[in-house]
Amino acid sequence: MNDSTSPLILYGVPFSQPVRAVMWLLLYKDLPFEMVPINPGSRGKNGSRNPEYLAKNPGGTIPCIEEPNEHFVLAEAHAIMCYLCNKHGWTDIYPDEPKLRARVDWYLNFHHRNVRDASLGLVAPKIRKDLNIPEAFQQSARATLTRALQALEQGWLGHSRYLSGDNLTIADMAAYVEIGQLQPCFTNVYDFVGFPNVRRWLGEMQAVKAHDEVHIVLVELGDISKESPDMAKIRNANKRALGVLKGRFD
Repeated sequence: MNDSTSPLILYGVPFSQPVRAVMWLLLYKDLPFEMVPINPGSRGKNGSRNPEYLAKNPGGTIPCIEEPNEHFVLAEAHAIMCYLCNKHGWTDIYPDEPKLRARVDWYLNFHHRNVRDASLGLVAPKIRKDLNIPEAFQQSARATLTRALQALEQGWLGHSRYLSGDNLTIADMAAYVEIGQLQPCFTNVYDFVGFPNVRRWLGEMQAVKAHDEVHIVLVELGDISKESPDMAKIRNANKRALGVLKGRFD
């Protein structure tokens, strides 16, 4: 494929929550892309700590995008999503009216040390036993997530259909990949009893275009509440999801 037809490249793996947020936006908008698997934390050939990848993204995180035609690279999921919306004029999901956009940005900034703890405290300890995440940290992360869900329940989702109002935005996609993964239909590691507005919103998000494609990796992985999956199962889940993506744009 030559430079004139090179699609956007997305570096990462489908199991990564921030990667899934970017995937969802791209699939929702039918923007072709090529996904290049990058293993987080690895120094190997396709690892996020490999010097070749660090030359593109010094932070060594996923996701990262590259636009080969324009020699442009950008990392961090929320920065990527905002950039793509700005570039392509996707004002339906990232409003250009200042106050409406500010409400989306408000959630995106709130997300990192609040809702993001869903992965750090509830999913990572089941998936990455090798990290030996302390029990005290896990309990703290669960408490942080619960407070965040209470804020969503009583605040954002207590007064509107979606996080920033009555219309879907990238804030909802960013939030759902973290919160939604905990549902009984996926990893089953959190009980949403007591959060009726959050449960209603979760149901709404399952009907959003490309939800099922983006979350194939979680369907393949299944319930991890009682037994942690081995690395082979995680790799196979990622491969299955990558195969579906490849077929989408072939």
